[in-house]
Amino acid sequence: MVGRYTVLEVAGRQVRLSNPDKVFFSARGETKLDLVEYYLSVGAGALRAVRARPLVLKRYPDGAEGPMFFQKRVPERRPDWLQTATVTFPSGRTAEQLCPVDLAHLVWAVNLGCIDFNPWAVRRWDLEHPDELRVDLDPQPGVPFSAVREVAGCVRDVLTEHGMVGFPKTSGSRGIHINVRIAALWGFTEVRRAALALAREVERRMPDLATAKWWKEERGQRVFVDYNQNARDRTVASAYSVRANPEARVSCPFRWDELDTVELGEFTMATVPERYRTAGDPEATIDDTAYSLASLLELAARDEARGIGDAPWPPNFPKAPGEPTRVPPSRARRAQPGS
Repeated sequence: MVGRYTVLEVAGRQVRLSNPDKVFFSARGETKLDLVEYYLSVGAGALRAVRARPLVLKRYPDGAEGPMFFQKRVPERRPDWLQTATVTFPSGRTAEQLCPVDLAHLVWAVNLGCIDFNPWAVRRWDLEHPDELRVDLDPQPGVPFSAVREVAGCVRDVLTEHGMVGFPKTSGSRGIHINVRIAALWGFTEVRRAALALAREVERRMPDLATAKWWKEERGQRVFVDYNQNARDRTVASAYSVRANPEARVSCPFRWDELDTVELGEFTMATVPERYRTAGDPEATIDDTAYSLASLLELAARDEARGIGDAPWPPNFPKAPGEPTRVPPSRARRAQPGS
């Protein structure tokens, strides 16, 4: 009911939640308060995934099926305990963003209509050196989830060969994310370079199923290994984030031995808390080891020595040295003399 609110005690702080009975997910009628209670039930896992990371506020004030807007800057009117950091975008502009350090920060964001959380790959104490390599497996239209599983298995194998362990989770939409904790020794450009080398190696091993091609017209019916999710201001939904769909599907961590049987629809706001309570958090050890990118960067150097250079960056980035044209191949062909 409009005008209603409740006050919650979270992490020793008082957090106001307006309109707690507003329905946010139509499939089962879950409310804004249900969303808060979900995040509290998986609190340690949800917080681990975003702790001290700058967040873009992705707001759905009318629930998952209503209009959405991005808010890159925290509101000026906010609690004095709220932790923030000032990030710099590729354009050179800056923004002060939320950096959660306890569950009160997440509940405060839910009150603004945030359903999922979209963190940067850096921590507030070192905004120039990512500590997470992100592999985003994005199936193109018509590609079954079984293909995503196969590509994920290949990613696991390549990471293992390069001395790294990845932690998989469903995206909560159609794909799979694999996160790797890395030492915060490299900048965004080098982390993206390593991710591109990884994507190309996966493509070489299963060319009929996986692609590292940036242009959609070149991807075909394959799983896109999105290396650009490692560029400076790119974000993906964090572990245990509820996604904005009627069923309240969750971006849920799973164990590698579950890969062959995992199904996207089984992880929802209604089912994940019990799984978390009884089976634990598959990402509980993600912070135990920070891996080196050296081996993947050596792979990148070998590609470059064979003449395989950079790939296109996202359109909001300045043109990078050595970057190929940002024109889709079909348009480039039409522009050639005599074509």
